[in-house]
Amino acid sequence: MAISMNNHVFKGHKTLLGSKFVTYKELELSPRYDLFEKSKSGFDWGTSGSPAIQLAFAMLYQVTQDKTLAKKYAVSFVRSVISQFTRDWIYSANELYTWIDTHCEDIAPKEEKKEKTPVIMKKLQPKKSTKTTQKPKTNVVKEVCKELKITQKALAEILEVPEGTVSSWAVKNEIPRLGKKAIEFYILSVKNQKIVDSYRSFKELLEVS
Repeated sequence: MAISMNNHVFKGHKTLLGSKFVTYKELELSPRYDLFEKSKSGFDWGTSGSPAIQLAFAMLYQVTQDKTLAKKYAVSFVRSVISQFTRDWIYSANELYTWIDTHCEDIAPKEEKKEKTPVIMKKLQPKKSTKTTQKPKTNVVKEVCKELKITQKALAEILEVPEGTVSSWAVKNEIPRLGKKAIEFYILSVKNQKIVDSYRSFKELLEVS
């Protein structure tokens, strides 16, 4: 029976407020601290620090089940792949197989080796460049306003705080914990309202018909 490759992918997502999620086959990817503990703060990407190395180890171990290989090539995988990931990314198992076949001398991957097919999922990352460029630092307040399509003044009104407070967050490029919670609650309420509105529209269509 053919295996659907849609689920055989690693996916990474960073929320506006900095939380990070990585899944494989739609399930949360384990950092495997029991085998290799490089970072105690979970995963990260778009960088070459310890959390990125932890992610590299977890991905390599997931498809090879080989702790020695995963440890040996984690840093190399970070430099050539994980450091290039953007905020949201997708990396298929087949792409990882190809990388292992090209860069690893030790052992070929075990998991799903017989099911290799042409890659159908395009990874959301830029091609590696030989030039080293410093990534511009984003402003968390501006990113939040851009995502919600509102101004800083509107954000202040929503959170019921002075406009100067939001401006100071933008200057410091930091939102306090309670502010983050309030924004997350607002985003959730907007999503729920859209669901309610869709239900009402559907109900009205049923009544008309």
